[in-house]
Amino acid sequence: MRKLGISMAGGLTLVLAACNGGGDTATTGNAGTPADTATAPPAAPPTPAAPPAPAAAPDFTAKTTTKTDDYDFTYAIPAEVGRIPALVQWFTADRDKAQASVARDAAGFRKEAAANDFPFRKYESTTAWKRVTSTPRFLSLSAETYDYTGGAHGSPGFRSLVWDRQASERLEPTAVFISQAAIQQAIGAAFCDALDVQRGKRRGTPVVRGNGDSFNDCPKVSETTLILGSSDGRAIDRIGLLVGPYVAGAYAEGSYDLTLPVTPAVLRAVKPAYRDAFATRG
Repeated sequence: MRKLGISMAGGLTLVLAACNGGGDTATTGNAGTPADTATAPPAAPPTPAAPPAPAAAPDFTAKTTTKTDDYDFTYAIPAEVGRIPALVQWFTADRDKAQASVARDAAGFRKEAAANDFPFRKYESTTAWKRVTSTPRFLSLSAETYDYTGGAHGSPGFRSLVWDRQASERLEPTAVFISQAAIQQAIGAAFCDALDVQRGKRRGTPVVRGNGDSFNDCPKVSETTLILGSSDGRAIDRIGLLVGPYVAGAYAEGSYDLTLPVTPAVLRAVKPAYRDAFATRG
């Protein structure tokens, strides 16, 4: 995904656990001492303590909740974002923009409802960010969103971003790949096959593509929300694909959450500058 950059909603269950990374395992070695040595060798100097993690920015707010007569607003991010000032700045601006937008739109809808004598329905805007994984190079985040603007039902959705620690840069996950076409070529077929398996289970009948039903067609990878994941917290070895309602099925089917391994083909699609942060799996 392209280049990207605080506080969030209750009630949403994030579906991204499949891409969460585990922790690293430390290893130790053994050292022998000659049996005929009369005196012990000098002790090694003590290892310096690791520096403490940076404290959260003083103006950091992990969750913002606002309820008015016109709208309910919630925005939340993981606490560890507070230790990255540049991300705090971006999330603060993103939160404020989202709240200003729902406040403006809800006020306009209230006026329209009064002028045309129809019921006003309170707006809602929720964004809940969550850590997907953290590796030495990347902090990967994803969000579930929900917006209600007075219609028959609300609109769920997804967002994602990665923080490149080495470059101190916020990126869209797709930005680490050579191109959208390269991503499509690397994982398009596997994505469609995995999606058809899930759609078939959910619908109770096999999916037949190309039969005239658009909900049987396979969307492009670019129509999904792509996230970077890790199985061990050391390297990116999983690609997550989140598919919202109407993209691959009817609204009632809900969303789809797919996880694919990083294969040699996927690795070839990654820009050379980022390949060292990836590892193949399977």
